[in-house]
Amino acid sequence: MFRKTFVFSSLALIATTIAVSPIMAEQDPHLWLEEVDSDQALEWAEKQNKESLSFLESQPLFEPIQEEALAILTSDDRIAYPSLMGGEIYNFWRDNTHVRGIWRTTSRESYRSDDPDWDIILDVDALAEEEEENWVWAGSSCRYPDYDRCMVGLSRGGADAAVRREFDLEKRAFVEDGFVLPEAKSSVSWRDRDSVFVGTDFGEGSLTDSGYPRQVRLWERGTPVEEAELVFEGEASDVSVNGVRFWDSDTPYDMIIRSIGFFTRHYYLFEDGETHRIDIPEDASLAGVLNGQLLVELKSDWEKDDRQFAQGALLVADMAGVRAGEADFQLLYQPDMQEALSGVTTTENRVLVSVLDNVIGRLVSFRQTEDGWESEVLGAPDMGTLSVVTTDDKSDGFFYNYTGFLTPSTLYQADAASDEHVSVRSEPEQFDSSGLTVSQHEVESADGTRVPYFVIHPEEMDDEKGMPTLLNAYGGFEVPRTPFYSGVMGKAWLERGGVYVLANIRGGGEFGPRWHQAALKENRQHAFDDFIAVGRDLVDRGITTPEQLGIQGGSNGGLLVGAAFTQAPELFNAVVCQVPLLDMQRYHKLLAGASWMAEYGNPDVDEEWAYIREYSPYHNVHEGEDYPKVFFTTSTRDDRVHPAHARKMVARMKEQGHDVLYYENIEGGHGGAANLEQRAHLSGLIYTYLHYRLNSEKEAG
Repeated sequence: MFRKTFVFSSLALIATTIAVSPIMAEQDPHLWLEEVDSDQALEWAEKQNKESLSFLESQPLFEPIQEEALAILTSDDRIAYPSLMGGEIYNFWRDNTHVRGIWRTTSRESYRSDDPDWDIILDVDALAEEEEENWVWAGSSCRYPDYDRCMVGLSRGGADAAVRREFDLEKRAFVEDGFVLPEAKSSVSWRDRDSVFVGTDFGEGSLTDSGYPRQVRLWERGTPVEEAELVFEGEASDVSVNGVRFWDSDTPYDMIIRSIGFFTRHYYLFEDGETHRIDIPEDASLAGVLNGQLLVELKSDWEKDDRQFAQGALLVADMAGVRAGEADFQLLYQPDMQEALSGVTTTENRVLVSVLDNVIGRLVSFRQTEDGWESEVLGAPDMGTLSVVTTDDKSDGFFYNYTGFLTPSTLYQADAASDEHVSVRSEPEQFDSSGLTVSQHEVESADGTRVPYFVIHPEEMDDEKGMPTLLNAYGGFEVPRTPFYSGVMGKAWLERGGVYVLANIRGGGEFGPRWHQAALKENRQHAFDDFIAVGRDLVDRGITTPEQLGIQGGSNGGLLVGAAFTQAPELFNAVVCQVPLLDMQRYHKLLAGASWMAEYGNPDVDEEWAYIREYSPYHNVHEGEDYPKVFFTTSTRDDRVHPAHARKMVARMKEQGHDVLYYENIEGGHGGAANLEQRAHLSGLIYTYLHYRLNSEKEAG
């Protein structure tokens, strides 16, 4: 059973001290806003907050939207999504009573009942009160196959950096003198009950330039972490290095993963104190191992032993050959041009492949026979988004979620061997969707590429007047945006007469690696062109007008909307720019930014800065331009995308005489909110702003 996912994430980075040269200080008068917790910077942020909150919170729609959002976010009708471990169901849950959340467990039989008998393992609210810390749950990693001990993550204020503590599942208590790591962006993986692979900040030279662990050490129980044995060390220029143990049923494999770039990595088997690199392309990803067969997903074409494998393919090879350096890879699945692999998981005997077919999900099951591999498309619901929630390592059972823009989430229990599907939980409708419909359109981008997008709108529309419309996209890091159900968005926006649009622009993963790579580095403008093209098509179709068109994006999506409103300010009347990247000359010097140069390029290289400079929002906002009144949001505790991006953009725009709104949550991490109350408050602010800007400003007060 494959028990570890080898997908590098930007969820970890050690906060770095910013060095400011005299030259840069002359070029950028707002560098002082990069000092996250300085008194001057926080006073500035509080001043902006006061101005924006006094305006937005005074609008008539703010209070009802916030209250509705909180009711939806804390509703007992939400699905308690399961995590299967050792035959039991585990779940982390937040509600009005447990704002920070509880970690709990129940049996499979009890979970299938209408009122499961939950056993609380850890109450984060009680722990935070007891320890007088602003703890936010940061996940857990439990030891396979016994699931007796877990490493629990606790974050202060929602930052990516977290404290890691060993927890005894049987005693429901932290282990005295157990494995404990202080706050850092660490990597910890169980090897056996008394040892773990660990990567953390061991001092000078132990971190990469991106701030991730550079070393993998083997830490034995009862010894100081500083004395853990060094087993592998990457280069300072790497993104990160970490060690893991994964399992194929009862067979363990130890592995070192060296991420030399955000999308490139070397995989090494670690056996008898030696490392042996697995012979696959640098941009390929290990997707799992099942019954002695290694699964590999390709991101580019590969010629291996006179055989040609195409980009996006899922390959399989016998593990014995892999270990001997003589892997014989075979093709398991090849997506066509309208398809993409969106996930690979395993049960006891099956490989489950989640496929996007023109951005609509389906599930395919593979099993190995004496004659090779056989596949079948599972009978899951169609015309929506399908995502595997959790799988079982002792059977072919699994849970998956089905949802759509107007279809609340339904959790299914299924069996890959029998293709049985049983609805276990369904969320109720959280907004009135009567009279609404979903349509899918395409538009030709600037270079002729056809770009699809979804529109959620009333069945009857006045194409002469248009309607208030919110356009959203992401367009980066091979992340696909698929149909989803949002009670908060539906209640706050759709039910109040708004149209919602989701664009599947290049840079994302909707059509596999090719769609992502089409907007990398010097081609980044393609993503912005696609987004702007969708906006113009909405106007051309009569769905909306520039006065009624708003855009929203966060993180890389914040960069997207930042580029869009600076390049086509006449097209939009509202911009929600959340936890954004905006200063693309210094993004690689701020927090996790160095790890993203494979996506955007290196601004320190003249020829790469030349194309980055063309779209960097911070460098393309000008005095005298007529921009919409942008609403920027960020978080002081975001230690992934630096809050200075939003801070400096606001400072520059105000200096140029532009009218903007700004809200900085003093905690909340990259998600912008540390708990459900903060999420509801932020939703109230955002949708109040959108109604104020797009409903002729009179309906929102």
